[in-house]
Amino acid sequence: MADNHKSYDNIEIWKIKKFIKGLEAARGNEMTLRKTAELATQFYINPATNQPNVTGLILAGSADFKTELSQSNLFDRRLKGKILKVVNVSNGGEDGFNQAIKLSTENLGNVKFMQEINIIGKYFEEISQDNGKYVVRLNDTLKVLESCVVGTLIVWENPNVTRYVLKNNSSGETIIKNLNREQDADQSNFRDPATNVELEVRDKMPILQWLSIEYKKFGCNLVFVTNKSQERSQFCRGFGGIGAILQYKLDVRDFDDLFDDYEVYEDSE
Repeated sequence: MADNHKSYDNIEIWKIKKFIKGLEAARGNEMTLRKTAELATQFYINPATNQPNVTGLILAGSADFKTELSQSNLFDRRLKGKILKVVNVSNGGEDGFNQAIKLSTENLGNVKFMQEINIIGKYFEEISQDNGKYVVRLNDTLKVLESCVVGTLIVWENPNVTRYVLKNNSSGETIIKNLNREQDADQSNFRDPATNVELEVRDKMPILQWLSIEYKKFGCNLVFVTNKSQERSQFCRGFGGIGAILQYKLDVRDFDDLFDDYEVYEDSE
């Protein structure tokens, strides 16, 4: 496991997952120290600079293999100097990966995964205290986001929600709708409920992409999370994968009257 050479905040998780898959494939074809060392060099040595592209490595496993690797002459000496810790885990694959992260908290305090765990922990703490400094689910989060009181916007990296900008050419109204996959397939969502007039799609964008572009306008931080732990899975499934920690106490119900027609905006043309 490793953190990104340029920034702890932008750890290359995809590279770690590919490395894990490479190790699992090698296991099916007589896992060897040589093969593991070759994969480590392939993933963590930059061929352009001939230097490590990581600032630290954690070696984890359930047997003695990790220790043997760290001491082997086959393991690239440039990477040996980057080993931060060797830890024992009881599982393999991504479960073992997450376990190793938790066992290496002091070494990986600024890594993205630890940031995810910490921010989700803080989010659930705010909910347990019921102090009004949190908001859950997409609709309420977007309402509060408009008020610029959001401190940290938390978004699942795979929400499967699409933001539509629709135009009712008969009334001149511009309508914003955020639809999940099931709603996306329902054609009634693209017709005016009163007149059955078909709505013109003016813009279509995944909500994840839209938030990535627009969040700075609302003066908040944006944190993407995965569902690779019990807490994060609960956030994604139980809370819709989108929520926020607020800068100060707020009653979301105060926004109900202001946003009764939240999805509808009069045409300014």
